[in-house]
Amino acid sequence: MSRPGRDDAPDRLYTLTGGRSRSAPDTPFDLVTLVVAECDPAPGMQSEHAAILRLAERPTAVVEIAAELRLPVTITRILLSDLLAAGRVSARHPRRTVPSGPPDPDILEQVLVGLRNL
Repeated sequence: MSRPGRDDAPDRLYTLTGGRSRSAPDTPFDLVTLVVAECDPAPGMQSEHAAILRLAERPTAVVEIAAELRLPVTITRILLSDLLAAGRVSARHPRRTVPSGPPDPDILEQVLVGLRNL
């Protein structure tokens, strides 16, 4: 049984990345980084790059792009690094909510009641 991204011919993956096995250490891409296309695909562009730009018309996580392309995340990160360097995509991490203080006691009580009802 073939596993997507794992059993692909190594020479295909090597060709996709131009022989690179890792993205640059300063690239901002982890699994949950949101990627947004800054332009439309251009004629003559590598097909995987064009597919990424189409997938990232709306903010899309790196892991989702890798799954849609059926490529390992490491390979997807290299392709995304190319697009970022060319200014074709932007990347940002999802917003994290910062607690503004201690939790509301009423909410905690409602959670406690809900847990007891289970």
